[in-house]
Amino acid sequence: MDTDTRIEIDRDVCIGAGQCALAAPKVFAQDDDGFSTLLPGREEGGGDPMVREAARACPVSAITVAEG
Repeated sequence: MDTDTRIEIDRDVCIGAGQCALAAPKVFAQDDDGFSTLLPGREEGGGDPMVREAARACPVSAITVAEG
């Protein structure tokens, strides 16, 4: 994954399904309220090839993976 990749979670859309944390547990977690969050230092995906799959797995499309 390119170092210019940015991951964003729309917390207004997130329903806490947890599919992202299941697909890419080295990048995503769930906070105390059950909503998705990025692990510290993983805003660029940490080179994890499952980041895009995690975004696709989100049932409400709350995750955006952008290049550049």
